Amino acid sequence: MTESLFTTNNLWILMSAALVFIMHLGFATLEAGFVQKKNTINILFKNCMIVCIGLLTYYAMGFNLMYPGGETAGGFIGFAGFGLTMPEGAAGAMEYADGNYTYWTDFIFQAMFAATCATIVSGAVAERMKLNVFLVFATLFVAISYPITGMWKWGGGWLDELGFYDFAGSTLVHSVGGWGALAAVILLGPRLGKYTDDGKIKPIPGHNIPLAAIGVFLLWFGWFGFNGGSVLSADAVGVSLVFVTTCLAAAAGAVGAFVASYIMFKSHDLSMVLNGILAGLVGITAGADLMSPGEAIIIGFIAGVIIPFSVVFFDKRKLDDPVGATSVHLVCGIWGTLAVGLFGANAGIPQLISQLIGIAAIGAFTFAFSFGSLYLLKVAVGLRVTKEQEIKGLDVSEHEMSAYQDIEQSNYALAVE
Repeated sequence: MTESLFTTNNLWILMSAALVFIMHLGFATLEAGFVQKKNTINILFKNCMIVCIGLLTYYAMGFNLMYPGGETAGGFIGFAGFGLTMPEGAAGAMEYADGNYTYWTDFIFQAMFAATCATIVSGAVAERMKLNVFLVFATLFVAISYPITGMWKWGGGWLDELGFYDFAGSTLVHSVGGWGALAAVILLGPRLGKYTDDGKIKPIPGHNIPLAAIGVFLLWFGWFGFNGGSVLSADAVGVSLVFVTTCLAAAAGAVGAFVASYIMFKSHDLSMVLNGILAGLVGITAGADLMSPGEAIIIGFIAGVIIPFSVVFFDKRKLDDPVGATSVHLVCGIWGTLAVGLFGANAGIPQLISQLIGIAAIGAFTFAFSFGSLYLLKVAVGLRVTKEQEIKGLDVSEHEMSAYQDIEQSNYALAVE
């Protein structure tokens, strides 16, 4: 490999890392828009802290849990030590990762993925979970759970040997976050007033849908790095194909959600369309490099159709998720992972079986880890804020500040001046 090609490959992965970083801004604005006004600062605070916790814990131990190298215990777990422990010879750069990128580039690209799982959980538990308890859980989740299951495939573990395929993380990132979110939602219970005594569902609309829309488009933009960077080189054909399949799936997801939600509710629900875009993106992520454009459209469309059905399913079981994270990331992550065995270059019964095994194993481990750690926190210090704090809003009760100055307050300030 020439030095110029090496530089090009390395630069593209670094640019992709920057695009994935932008996705955290997308998650922050999306979640802020979908919660009530009185909880805006709380959700933004969590999103700010998650990316910082993710980077630090991935440096401290996550990266070497996910990519332990050498011997592992049956391909289930391994650990290369604390901090960044560069493999021998990697300092020469051209000897690392087939000469496509440096050790440092590998770390920063993967680190940008790590915090995404906890971000998914933050939206699902919005408006009623204690801040410090959530931050403790997020630290454990990113430091231990995410890298262990990630190693099973991306670190050369037992699922990789089995033939399980997940190109950029429909399961390894998105469903992992979704399983954590589901465990948290079950233990927390719904927001006050979400479900009436007679079993009816009372919508609690987000306070700023334009902000949520901005978040979705930021996430779509960042997904070019999420999927495009997962080619792990600047290969012209590979990267351009992934760009096309990613975009087409997102567009088809929006159409699928629009059609299904209109048939079900007879309304043009923007929140369903926004989540439909994300559903298409999550759905294509497992096989973005394997699909034709037509197959990407089918996968994205089905993912979009899933959204309203999934939202209703969880609501009927009083599993309250303010942003639809369990539907978008868990359910559509599972669908996208299964789609690898149904469409594209790897389609077939053997691949489908491998996909099912991977989904079940990762889901079981992640849910058990999340439920167990959250249950211990619930017993020790409690998960949920008080009724009074929830009614008042977490911005005031946990941060003693407000994201917005009321009109009355503004007029008073002007009068005083």
